[in-house]
Amino acid sequence: MVLARTRDLAFGGIAVAAVILASGLGQVATFPNLGWYASLSKPSFNPPNWIFGPVWTTLYALMAFSAWRIMRLPNSRDRSLALGLFFTQLALNAAWSWMFFGLNNPLLGVLNIFPQLVIVVATALTFYRLDRVAGWLLVPLAGWVAFASFLNTTIWRLNG
Repeated sequence: MVLARTRDLAFGGIAVAAVILASGLGQVATFPNLGWYASLSKPSFNPPNWIFGPVWTTLYALMAFSAWRIMRLPNSRDRSLALGLFFTQLALNAAWSWMFFGLNNPLLGVLNIFPQLVIVVATALTFYRLDRVAGWLLVPLAGWVAFASFLNTTIWRLNG
């Protein structure tokens, strides 16, 4: 019992650390370039800047909890695939900030975000097969990344 709790805490720590690392890496690229972002032409459906912080904080918390639920499962090929997809989408998420904001390049953001969306959906489906709650926890992320894909593409087209 104590070993299981220790393992759960360790997996929870890994999930949270990975999500915080991805978020932090993204913020390093984003914040210094907010002036550049403000100068871009944006569509009428562009959310106000204040919404991004609360949305991403919520999404990262959901991702960490979802990953923790999968990490707690017994080792298997399906679990390894699910976690591989999860960490791939997390890496793409962090890379998007560097491509879009860090390099001031909406086109690079577009080239990242569509594969990212595919991996997020694949992760949610794979998680769902292993743990329904874990899969449902990623649905808001899939919805946001789908919206962000449309927004990123529109910004690129308006400024290209």
